[in-house]
Amino acid sequence: MSDAFKFKIVIVGDSAVGKTSLIKRYTTNSFEKDYISTLGMQFSKYEANVAGDKVELFLWDLAGQETFSTLRGRFYTGSSGAIVVFSLSPEEIETYGHVTKWLSDVKEACGNIPTILFGNKADLVDQNALATSPNYATSDVHVNKFAQDNKIIKYYKTSALTGQDVKEAFQALIFKLYQRAAI
Repeated sequence: MSDAFKFKIVIVGDSAVGKTSLIKRYTTNSFEKDYISTLGMQFSKYEANVAGDKVELFLWDLAGQETFSTLRGRFYTGSSGAIVVFSLSPEEIETYGHVTKWLSDVKEACGNIPTILFGNKADLVDQNALATSPNYATSDVHVNKFAQDNKIIKYYKTSALTGQDVKEAFQALIFKLYQRAAI
């Protein structure tokens, strides 16, 4: 086995969309029901294996509150990839409207790094409505087109609560980073 590949991944999105819960689900396969807001930034390290190579992930969970916007710039430095998270919950639909701002922040600070889009809290919505309703703001059709138009690797509907597509979504980004680094 060769030296480890090391990737810093920033996870961004509005407050309370589930960024910390997604990281916890991926790294420990657990979920905590009690919500504790991230203040500033939280950092996690996780080791994975891709094609027989050791991969060290440094997951930077950035606070979504506007009061931390001036601090975020320095937390983006050195990022290899990004995950932008919004909530699929009907009560939090406005978080999807802020995805463009988050993408812009990432691109401004990091350039065109590989990015994945997570629509989290899929357990709180009717999956059939998302798949078939073209009038719903976060329908699969709208979000997939948005992802394609913005050169996002892929869009995943995730649930930190149930684990739906969390592992697959993280692994898609990690594999893309690995492919770029292994060249």
